[in-house]
Amino acid sequence: MNRIKEVLEQKGIKQIWLAEQLGKSYNMVHSYAQNKRQPSLEDLYKIAEILNVEVKELLIERTKLNK
Repeated sequence: MNRIKEVLEQKGIKQIWLAEQLGKSYNMVHSYAQNKRQPSLEDLYKIAEILNVEVKELLIERTKLNK
């Protein structure tokens, strides 16, 4: 599970902008943000770089998933 949607909202960034920066379709980025799909590790690192955050900030800790 990821926090891409939350991080985008915190930074005031639109999914369409991220899609353009990432070179992916809006539908793909929207799927990531809705946790319907998970980005590859490579894409996760690219997203973190684009958003200027650490990769771990885009992920939900396993312990929080089980609660």
